Amino acid sequence: MVEKSDQAGLWPSLYDPFRHFGSRLADWLSPATEASGSDKSYDISMELPGVSEADIELTVDDGVVTIRGEKKTHEEKKGDTWYFSERQYGAFRRSFRLPEDADGAKASARMMDGVLHITVPKKPAERAESSRKIAIDRG
Repeated sequence: MVEKSDQAGLWPSLYDPFRHFGSRLADWLSPATEASGSDKSYDISMELPGVSEADIELTVDDGVVTIRGEKKTHEEKKGDTWYFSERQYGAFRRSFRLPEDADGAKASARMMDGVLHITVPKKPAERAESSRKIAIDRG
């Protein structure tokens, strides 16, 4: 998104608190997520009750894990009876930047009891070259 930054006057200062309101609202409505790390891997868990594996797309691209999905509604109408629903439906998308030592090519995922578990192993630590003395030539 391109934004003008050279505006002067009262309007920009009134607008600033609402500049990122849409993305903050989207974060608030998106599925609950936990991220953690151990000495061998990074783990991301996302609560997705009622979402089938077929409705989830998981990608790793350029060090970013992206989870897209959709929880679909089921409509039921019966006679003159009133119904209400407090459940949330709709599409979601979450992205997480991986640390430099994560091996996104070896990421794996599993779905269990409505929770998506993503595991991204860490790359083996590169061994530093042993120190050696360097001779100085006289020229």
